[in-house]
Amino acid sequence: MAVDSSLSSPLGPPACEKDAKALQFIEQMTRNADAVQQTVLAEILTRNAATEYLRRYSLDGATDPHTFKEKLPVITYEDLEPDIQRIANGDRSPILSSHPISEFLTSSGTSAGERKLMPTIKEELDRRQLLYSLLMPVMNLYVPGLDKGKGLYFLFVKSETRTPGGLLARPVLTSYYKSDHFKTRPYDPFVVYTSPNEAILCPDSFQSMYTQMLCGLLQRHQVLRLGAIFASGLLRAIRFLQLNWQDLANDIRNGTLNSKITDPSLRDCIEKILKPDAELADFVSDECSKEDWEGIVTRIWPKTKYLDVIVTGAMAQYIPTLDYYSGGLPLACTMYASSECYFGLNLNPMCKPSEVSYTIMPNMAYFEFLPHEPNTESDSPPKLVDLVDVEVGKEYELVITTYAGLYRYRVGDILRVTGFHNAAPQFHFVRRKNVVLSIDSDKTDEAELQKAVENASKLLKEWKASVVEYTSYAETKTIPGHYVIYWELMVKEAEGKWPSKEVMEDCCLAMEESLNSVYRQGRVADHSIGALEIRVVKNGTFEELMDYAISRGASINQYKVPRCVNFTPIMELLDSRVVSAHFSPALPRWTPARTR
Repeated sequence: MAVDSSLSSPLGPPACEKDAKALQFIEQMTRNADAVQQTVLAEILTRNAATEYLRRYSLDGATDPHTFKEKLPVITYEDLEPDIQRIANGDRSPILSSHPISEFLTSSGTSAGERKLMPTIKEELDRRQLLYSLLMPVMNLYVPGLDKGKGLYFLFVKSETRTPGGLLARPVLTSYYKSDHFKTRPYDPFVVYTSPNEAILCPDSFQSMYTQMLCGLLQRHQVLRLGAIFASGLLRAIRFLQLNWQDLANDIRNGTLNSKITDPSLRDCIEKILKPDAELADFVSDECSKEDWEGIVTRIWPKTKYLDVIVTGAMAQYIPTLDYYSGGLPLACTMYASSECYFGLNLNPMCKPSEVSYTIMPNMAYFEFLPHEPNTESDSPPKLVDLVDVEVGKEYELVITTYAGLYRYRVGDILRVTGFHNAAPQFHFVRRKNVVLSIDSDKTDEAELQKAVENASKLLKEWKASVVEYTSYAETKTIPGHYVIYWELMVKEAEGKWPSKEVMEDCCLAMEESLNSVYRQGRVADHSIGALEIRVVKNGTFEELMDYAISRGASINQYKVPRCVNFTPIMELLDSRVVSAHFSPALPRWTPARTR
């Protein structure tokens, strides 16, 4: 089909007329970012003028940014919790939003403390759907022919709960998958999944994963892309295949569905498409029974063009394992979102993971940015910056005001400005704020811990081993306290061997060498920090950790391994799976900083 030339986009030639309109929308929003932001703020404040929250701060109907910033404080979840609890308990008065709160979207459950309840309204689904609708038009600029096949995406729902006042509380993706926006979505040749809705919507995670994997195997020659929300989710699917390929092959051979699949609608759906196929069953058995699973993704799904997973932030540590299983397929990070708000998209989704930058879409919410300058001492708090006024190279904490009733809310994400698309800034996700290890005056954040693990794990290469998962703990029961890092290792069975005690001790020291000077001073000069310890755990330990988190209410879609743990049952689980413990054999290098 010829595309109307008047709908061409500076981003590139669109694949179809529908794509052209989507790309044109992106251009319109980003070119007019400041005007769009002013409109968004005015709309939010106008419609919510009579809410208790805005009246509490005497906004008196004002909609201009100056008055808004002068009168409303910058807040955290803890500030808002009393209001949220009132809504959860059944108060239907317009506390935060003039529109009724339709449900609560829960955080992933992996942060410290209880899950957060983020209020939302029905029209937010339209806003999220709008952002989703922009992803494939951008991807089609870089990967042609995606309408000629399907996507094998491992998507899951979590059974929801209700608040005392009767409102649903569930993860944002469960809300979306259970909505008509997803269930009755119009046919789009560029967005066709191998998994039927019945498999995605099955609340039993085993039955859902089993049938999604089975459908992916049955349609293996049609799969052009594999995906999950996070990289860890895709690796969990591969691990599931390792554990269950014999049952899956048996189903394919006989054309009958495993008796463990008991959901009636799911059984009925799968049995309609499952036919005996001895040739495919033999192929699956031959490939999966091999000791070497390197490149298993492209061996089973040979037409796969890329993996669609989030590999930024803490997910970056999965990149080597994904490369191993996929044979080095491109990793696409397409969008940036959270339970509080959907923020933007990656306009260059096939870039290297280290170069991923998300363009904030100014129509999604009103955005402000708190300069993140942890090493700067100042008596006055830093002044928040508008979306169009951020500076390239600087880091900021994201602050949002949403249609659903969050006002100047600190999301907790630290972003670095990498550039602009038209007038809209592009950000690299740096880390979640305040995810740290600390024994004394030292502060180790998530990014620094990740880098230390990466540097230390290089010592494992000659043993054909790698770190597939890790977390940490600040052990303060010893005097002095010390960092404990839990590692789960993968060794290539055909050619690798378990790293020696000496190598593991060298890994401990390599981690310490990678940490900041305050930490190293505490080790060398102050003797306030003990030798770093690596505890190697049995294979499958972190899968057990995930199962435990899910049993306590975490979403399988949103689950991320916590990079620092202190919850006693989790500590007990990890320690019960330790197979060896190793300490740094020497002090790291440290010299006093010169005085000027």
